[in-house]
Amino acid sequence: MMKDLSPLEKSLGVDFKNKDLLLQALTHRSYINENPKFYLNHNERLEFLGDAVLELAVTEYLYQKYENPEGDLTSWRASLVNSKMLSRIAHDIGINDFLLLSRGEAKDTGRAREYILANATEAAIGAIYLDSGFSAAEEFVKSHIISKLPEIIDKELYRDPKSRFQEEAQDRVGITPTYEVLDEWGPDHSKNFVIGVFLGKEMVAKGEGNSKQEGQEKAAEKALEEKGW
Repeated sequence: MMKDLSPLEKSLGVDFKNKDLLLQALTHRSYINENPKFYLNHNERLEFLGDAVLELAVTEYLYQKYENPEGDLTSWRASLVNSKMLSRIAHDIGINDFLLLSRGEAKDTGRAREYILANATEAAIGAIYLDSGFSAAEEFVKSHIISKLPEIIDKELYRDPKSRFQEEAQDRVGITPTYEVLDEWGPDHSKNFVIGVFLGKEMVAKGEGNSKQEGQEKAAEKALEEKGW
């Protein structure tokens, strides 16, 4: 028996005319693989649509409200629509409690779940757009996503962590950070790297990613937290 979606509708701020659109937005491919007779498709097409609606809503808002150059607006938009922000929004709204996942996928609460949540947020935006039109989707985006913009600008979260950590380290201790691969595993097409970030001989933090670049970004992010910068 399916969960009552009305608490989620309340969190989203949308009363769906077609409840199946919302249910489909919550349906991961793995659930369909395990339940091939389920009457709805998975959420990837809705995610594709929602991604475009989100991008337009954010772009139009930034264009109308700020006179800043394109480079600033692009950085701010990237900070608002990336998977980290969207998974955070999903947690805020409570999407995780309503996802339809395979039994195996339901046990994984790590990074893969964060991507699934981010994608479900985009799919939900696509579902709102189809059910109630662009203005309703735009209202959701403004209320739940664009509302994070002041924090992003204030804390300069739109700047990538590596640049921020390097600038802070040079200003505060006069050292340029260095990065080292501490561990790597997996086949060539799906490698994992653990990267350490160092200030001189001090290892400040470690980060893991599917590329060296991602590992470095994660390490720099943790180093900023570690140092309180």
